[in-house]
Amino acid sequence: MGVRSISVALLKTMVMNGAINLKNNHKEIDQLNVFPVPDGDTGTNMSMTVMSGVREMTACESSSIIEVAKVLSRGALMGARGNSGVILSQFFRGVYVGLKDIQHNELSIEEFMNCLESGCQIAYKAVMEPVEGTILTVVREAAENTKKRLAEFNTIDDLMDCYIKEAKKALENTPNLLPVLKEAGVVDSGGAGFCKIIEGMIMALKGNMLEAAEDNKEEKKSAAASVDAEIKYSYCTEFILELRKPEVFDEKVLKSSLSLLGDSLVVVKDDKLVKVHVHTNRPGKALETAQKYGEFTSLKIENMKLQHSELKDGAGQEKPQPRKTFALVAVCFGDGIESTFKDLGVDYVIEGGQTMNPSTEAFVAAIEKVNAENVIVIPNNSNVIMAANQAAGMVKNCRVEVIKAKTIAQGYASLMYFDPEADMDTNLAQMTEAIENVTSGEITYSIRDTEIGGVKITANDYMGIVNGEIVVSTKKRTDALKSLLDSCINKETQVVTFFYGKDVAKDEVSSLEEICTSMNSNVDVEIIDGKQDIYSYIIAVE
Repeated sequence: MGVRSISVALLKTMVMNGAINLKNNHKEIDQLNVFPVPDGDTGTNMSMTVMSGVREMTACESSSIIEVAKVLSRGALMGARGNSGVILSQFFRGVYVGLKDIQHNELSIEEFMNCLESGCQIAYKAVMEPVEGTILTVVREAAENTKKRLAEFNTIDDLMDCYIKEAKKALENTPNLLPVLKEAGVVDSGGAGFCKIIEGMIMALKGNMLEAAEDNKEEKKSAAASVDAEIKYSYCTEFILELRKPEVFDEKVLKSSLSLLGDSLVVVKDDKLVKVHVHTNRPGKALETAQKYGEFTSLKIENMKLQHSELKDGAGQEKPQPRKTFALVAVCFGDGIESTFKDLGVDYVIEGGQTMNPSTEAFVAAIEKVNAENVIVIPNNSNVIMAANQAAGMVKNCRVEVIKAKTIAQGYASLMYFDPEADMDTNLAQMTEAIENVTSGEITYSIRDTEIGGVKITANDYMGIVNGEIVVSTKKRTDALKSLLDSCINKETQVVTFFYGKDVAKDEVSSLEEICTSMNSNVDVEIIDGKQDIYSYIIAVE
């Protein structure tokens, strides 16, 4: 029969189910990365972005559909990671903006279509130079082509069925709009992630509620590396609920709601009783969610991890620090790289970058933590810059500038030109010039067969990447390294800096200086134990 309008409860259910569908399929989206490197993270970024919004949305008790959409938008904004995650957060902001003239709490077909169209418009505005063949194209064509047929729809189901059909059609066409996708043999990963969200929303309309799969150990390890994921689920929460209406109780709905609050979830129904076990940071919300269905017959909450008590003073508060004139915030991965950046004057390191893109909220927290009048953010990754810029615009009590360091090598070079005695504009000019004058090199391995930029790549090959372009792919790492250096080192080269990874043996490290001096006898070579994963070498050539 279908649904003719969207209530507050249905909107929450649809977005929650869409988020869960993406979360359960994020690995599939990660694998669509154009570069066949093992750090493809679009699915992870988008999932963590929308999940951040959903957690805030489910905690919102307002009966106002505008307020719920506002909270969803804010949560997604703060949790936004990577370029696709930032664009997705802006889509949800657009949905909220599309509700500004609504005076009621039930969305008609036309009103919901306006929200989808507004989502597209705001997402485009967030990108200074929109590129077609990306998530933006998928969102736009889905909205435009669905709106053309608006008069045909009798239900929200009709609208959404058309919307996902048009979104998937646009997704399949992305390789024809973006040659790099066609060459790599993939569709746009951001657009694919968006389609997963819409598919989940449609499932909710049809009564098919999903349960969030638990993260595996590696994913938990990566998540724990980010600054805003330091505190894991602290409260072991167990209870038995006696159902008021066992005959209409839907176990899947309760599991879907609770799965967003933590992990280690178990929900078992037996006649009139439901037993629940969950690890969460919000036990009160878990109890509140369950209490809608009945009354507790037993209840137990245990704090599994009391943290940081030794860092507090007698009043239980952190001791205030004097406000600095300048502070630097950088995104790094690898203990050795992090240590080096701190030695060069970075006040706060946000762990991540290639292995886990930090959220907007992580940047805001770091900027506030350094307590300075002027803050320079060094992203060290092209997929991190948008989130950093969003955070910079949200902090009002200091001047925050984001330099366009897209690699560790660029960030490292920029630090050499930071002068704490100079003003902000002078530092920005000097650090930007340093970025422009460094060549970035990376050695990593391929995870699939493909061809990019005329370079044929086989799975498990070692690839040499120079300024974001793959220049060589070979079976032996040393061959890839020599070829990469040969393309970077010339008679003008003065310094080559190596950050070597965990997988590089000492005897290989000892040959680096000889390789470089054979190409330029006057070059200075600096070798640093970066202790990074995935990338055998990160190289700065100046």
